Amino acid sequence: MKQTDERFMALALSLGRRGQGNCWPNPAVGCVIVAEGRIVGRGWTQPGGRPHAETMALAQAGAAARGATAYVTLEPCSHHGQTPPCTDALIAAGLARVVAPLADSDPRVSGQGFARLEAAGIEVTTGVRAAEAAADHEGFFLKTEHGRPRITLKLASSFDGRIATATKQSQWITGPEARRQVHALRARHDAVMVGGGTARTDDPSLTVRDLGVTRQPVRVVVSRRLDLPLIGQLARSARKVPLWLCHGSDADGDRMRAWREIGATLLACRVEAGQVDPRDMLGQLGQAGLTRVFCEGGGALAASLLSEDLVDELVGFTAGLAIGAEGLPSVGALGLARLDQAQRFVLVEARAVGGDVMHRWRRMVA
Repeated sequence: MKQTDERFMALALSLGRRGQGNCWPNPAVGCVIVAEGRIVGRGWTQPGGRPHAETMALAQAGAAARGATAYVTLEPCSHHGQTPPCTDALIAAGLARVVAPLADSDPRVSGQGFARLEAAGIEVTTGVRAAEAAADHEGFFLKTEHGRPRITLKLASSFDGRIATATKQSQWITGPEARRQVHALRARHDAVMVGGGTARTDDPSLTVRDLGVTRQPVRVVVSRRLDLPLIGQLARSARKVPLWLCHGSDADGDRMRAWREIGATLLACRVEAGQVDPRDMLGQLGQAGLTRVFCEGGGALAASLLSEDLVDELVGFTAGLAIGAEGLPSVGALGLARLDQAQRFVLVEARAVGGDVMHRWRRMVA
């Protein structure tokens, strides 16, 4: 039974990942329904968060769900939101058993879903592939437990850690294969975030291109003074793709009105030490529903997030060229005097992507 549970839960987890970046503020859940060793239903959380994975899988399974086992990557919801509780749907379908890796951290659920299933006579098994599920749902858990989204910091740099020359030329340090991989990473996040300096210098669109996505990530720009060009790519597309501007509470009123008029959403954030306070900013993004944010720099924003211990994953793309000390560093000043003051990350992946090297590092847990 254990090997069978592991196998079907692995499939459910892979299905759930299809929803990452598409279903916030809901978690990206996968569900597989198995009857007599045969898969009769599959589902994952749909764009916008509805329908839920269990609903999709039950619809596909139909009458075959009676007496079957459902493998769900998170405790089924037990509260009425914009849709009825998934626990009610599982009970009504006549499931004999539900397997889930871990409980939902949302206080509206948090064990109540399991309790309702057991009260209805359904066998509940937990703990199957729990570590993998916890990693997949990390952003949702951070939002519900700590009020902020999960942060992935991406840096594309030269071998000597520079993101541009002294004249701010940065296109392109890495090759086309690495840039395509970045688009794939953007697609798995709720939002793409950059600092105001990057927005002014690069004039980026921050969209996912050439991958057929149905829901673009929110574009987030952190700019204390809102001194961003009103004629750039971000401004021109503000009504087509969500654009959120995190600015200081002291930003110019005329600029605020101008950005609102062209379709941007403005978030006024606390200012600390002359810059937008990253904790307050991420708290507001979490309150707005974001669970996974892909930060693409620049150096000042990267330094502020690292300084406050707010980075959960590092993704680096390193190119085989050196720019020199006069180039722009990938991370701004951190004010560290000793090595033991630097946050350590654990390497989880390293591989060639075209002519560059991609490396991923996860937060080190004490």
